[in-house]
Amino acid sequence: MASISLSFCSSMVSSPIPHDTQHPTFRVTGFAISSPPSKTQTSSHSVVKKRHWKQGEFPGTSQTSLTDSTRKTPIKNLKKKFDQKNNAKAWVNTVTESLSERVDKKQWLQALEVFDMLREQTFYQPKEGTYMKLIVLLGKSGQPHRAHQLFTTMIEEGLDPTPELYTALLAAYCRSNLIDEAFSVLNEMKKLPLCQPDVFTYSTLIKVCVDAFKFDLVELLYKEMAERSITPNTVTQNIVLGGYGKAGKFDQMERVLSSMLGSTTCKPDVWTMNTIISVFGNMGQIDMMEKWYEKFRNFGIEPETRTFNILIGAYGKKRMYDKMSSVMEYMRKLQFPWTTSTYNNVIEAFADAGDAKHMEYTFDQMRAEGMKADTKTFCCLINGYANAGLFHKVISSVRLAGKFEIPENITFYNAVLSACAKAEDLMEMERVFMRMKDSQCQPDETTYTIMIEAYRKEGMNDKIYYLEQEKQTMMTDDKKTLLHLYSIPPLSGAAVYFCFDTEGVTSRVILKDCLFIPAAYQCFLSEESYNKVKYQLKINSGYL
Repeated sequence: MASISLSFCSSMVSSPIPHDTQHPTFRVTGFAISSPPSKTQTSSHSVVKKRHWKQGEFPGTSQTSLTDSTRKTPIKNLKKKFDQKNNAKAWVNTVTESLSERVDKKQWLQALEVFDMLREQTFYQPKEGTYMKLIVLLGKSGQPHRAHQLFTTMIEEGLDPTPELYTALLAAYCRSNLIDEAFSVLNEMKKLPLCQPDVFTYSTLIKVCVDAFKFDLVELLYKEMAERSITPNTVTQNIVLGGYGKAGKFDQMERVLSSMLGSTTCKPDVWTMNTIISVFGNMGQIDMMEKWYEKFRNFGIEPETRTFNILIGAYGKKRMYDKMSSVMEYMRKLQFPWTTSTYNNVIEAFADAGDAKHMEYTFDQMRAEGMKADTKTFCCLINGYANAGLFHKVISSVRLAGKFEIPENITFYNAVLSACAKAEDLMEMERVFMRMKDSQCQPDETTYTIMIEAYRKEGMNDKIYYLEQEKQTMMTDDKKTLLHLYSIPPLSGAAVYFCFDTEGVTSRVILKDCLFIPAAYQCFLSEESYNKVKYQLKINSGYL
């Protein structure tokens, strides 16, 4: 089989797309604000002092205009000082804008590099908002431990943690399904009077428990909320609704919905509607999806763009293209805009069927309308071309994604690996796997499944053994997390290393001239390990 090396480029052919509707063109008009003219100043002297200066210089008084007055000593290099000040301001703007750009593009590694460079500058001042954006970005990028490390750095710089920052850290663990660590953050919050958890904190934690089908923990969280007089809101109830639906617990789902209908403070909304129809749509139960759609319409809840996107996705998965097209036309009729998700659902429908022609036509129309593609768009394109056997267009899609600076997350790499496996190009699959590691994108269960199945078809048992060993090592490393250097500026320049696992048992603690355990790490220690550490600290402090 010929190699489909991703180092070569194959351009995608775009076709002209007719448009039924014309979109207005928006023009940005630039304007400049001029400084107001300086007022003519009067003088008590008989001779008027004439003022003249160059642009960027401080107004000076000419020598000939002075009568019986002492000439002041001129200020030297004033323009140079102004230029240096302006350049410093420009540097600040450049670094901060670069950081914002990296965050917007979800480039977490580059964002951390720019942030480290920013912290080294003399003008740097730690800001809560900057740390919030970075912690949220790391959480969405599957880097919860880096988020915790950044959270610790924030505390070291003198910023006080807030409930919002703790919730962002908790959400980072939840996105990676690290439930034990998320509960540890919750317990830490409850110990701090000014960082008490709120309904958003509990809703975030309830979601990860629901997704893991740990409904016993959900009940415990509800009970704890009641003890703290925290009332679940509509968002919380919608999360639980979706969880019961995905688990097939339809009786409990209807019970929660009935309680919402009878509530005065937690009424169902369009998100409730979207949650339930999404449950049945993903399960392929089109009749139930349509039934609940009509029920919510009778409740007086009007659909939104996301509602129609859910319907389009459900119809597309069942290859009900007529209904899919009808919903899209209905959106146009009601003047609902087609979004990136709308196009992604249509592209995904054709991709699953291996219909490259209509998939490419939809993508061309998406680009013609100025709609921005995202990671899911290119994952669908790669899967569609692979299913159709057009592996040269898989290459062009990967190259185009790089041109558009599309974030390359675990889903993107898995799509490329799957395409290489379908093309039976194992050498390229291994190159993509190495690039994935170099990008610090950690493989998941799907990654190893794709590669092991590809090797099994070729009878490469040695490769399979190596991957299984690597997978087992990765799972072991996930249970043990080594937090980096932690300094204690208030008392000493001491350093503490904690190596712990998810069960809270410390396997190694290195203490040097330390007098207390940092609060950020207390939640990771078991009671036995905590007592051992306290004993070592007493030795360091001279009590023993």
